[in-house]
Amino acid sequence: MFSKETYINRRNKLKSDVKSGILLFLGNDESGMNYADNTYHFRQDSTFLYFFGSDYAGLNAIIDIDENREIIFGDELTIDHIVWMGSQPTIKEKSEHVGINETAPAAQLKTYLESVISKGRKIHYLPPYRPEHQVKLFELLDIIPSKANAGQSIDFVKAVVNQRNYKSQEEIVLLDDAVNITADMHLAAMRMARPGMKESEIAAAVQQVAIAAGGQLSFPVIATINGQTLHNHYHGNTLKSGDLFLLDCGAENSMHYAGDMSSTFPVDKTFTTRQKEIYQIALNAHEAAIDMLAPGVKFKDIHLKAGRTIAEGMKDMGFMKGDLDAAVQQGAHALFFQCGLGHMMGMDVHDMENLGEVYVGYNGEPKSTQFGLKSLRLGRELEENFVLTIEPGIYFIPELIDMWKAENRFSEFINYDKVEQYKDFGGCRNEEDFLITKDGARLLGKPIPKTIADVEAQR
Repeated sequence: MFSKETYINRRNKLKSDVKSGILLFLGNDESGMNYADNTYHFRQDSTFLYFFGSDYAGLNAIIDIDENREIIFGDELTIDHIVWMGSQPTIKEKSEHVGINETAPAAQLKTYLESVISKGRKIHYLPPYRPEHQVKLFELLDIIPSKANAGQSIDFVKAVVNQRNYKSQEEIVLLDDAVNITADMHLAAMRMARPGMKESEIAAAVQQVAIAAGGQLSFPVIATINGQTLHNHYHGNTLKSGDLFLLDCGAENSMHYAGDMSSTFPVDKTFTTRQKEIYQIALNAHEAAIDMLAPGVKFKDIHLKAGRTIAEGMKDMGFMKGDLDAAVQQGAHALFFQCGLGHMMGMDVHDMENLGEVYVGYNGEPKSTQFGLKSLRLGRELEENFVLTIEPGIYFIPELIDMWKAENRFSEFINYDKVEQYKDFGGCRNEEDFLITKDGARLLGKPIPKTIADVEAQR
């Protein structure tokens, strides 16, 4: 937990930015896997953590800007809870650690809000991303679930985004820590992967690293010989000689700050020739993107530079042809690079994605609808103290290749005869995490091997 002053200052800035009304914060509750007492690992809502610091289930809060009141609502543990969970600080004790002096039983939240509504005062809430939040909004404000997103407060969303997007020095320390743990996860995988192993063995080993460091996973592990499937959470395959292995995983430390890195390495001790060629093109795009990182540069332009670099490499190998500027502008390179270059990162691995990419990553500007570019979660001009990922990749997706070829799509830019020869290649990417500094950017955490020579040295 940060100092009391940190949380007080955050809430004061929020009140100053929104100016009036009631700010309603819905904390997360326990969620049963298959019955009520067998719960998923609890994870508090990140915005609730950011402003109130209480990492406990069953809490909600309000900030009454006009009356200058801050209240956390929740019920104290009964003796039955304590028997199973052990002694816990009271809600009042937890709240005082973050500068909140007023607490109340959970049922009083509805009473408070009913009084607010009767006076015609504005209640601001953030878009719900869990069914339980929709239920709470229905019970507290009589908002039916299908209308909940429509009633969100854009002023509240923007105020939260405009704080959480800029990482403080104490947050940066925690992000470095999370990325260091994440790097250890990748190093463990690189050193252990061998033909005959199961993907699940590697997935288990990297999760062990995160938990042993006192944290959890920041998202479900992607550990696969089928790297062409961008979010592949299946771990049932056996590694074979000649396979390329893609690992995308991250640690969330005890303060819930996230790391997110990807690595690609051969199951054998060395890359094959064609693996080296494709891997190097993706790595060239990765380095080209890093070179552009600086305040004032639009991330969309960095994404397009990475795409242009991939197109150049693919043309050199005979996969693409023609005018590459036109090809990238029209999105032909997205046959190989279908995803975005990166995203914001912080307490959420895709930071504040529940609040809307258009505000977090685009500062209110509309996103592209073009295939490939529409998957770019971050497009806005970069600013000092933004934290983001860089993760260009090259993926040969057989179904996509077949569809585009049948449609004769971008035939002036794509040599489908050559592409057909690589339909079984899979995919590759490297991903690193960066802090935007006053003059450029800094790699967060310790580096992991990414050149061909350095990767092979780990094998």
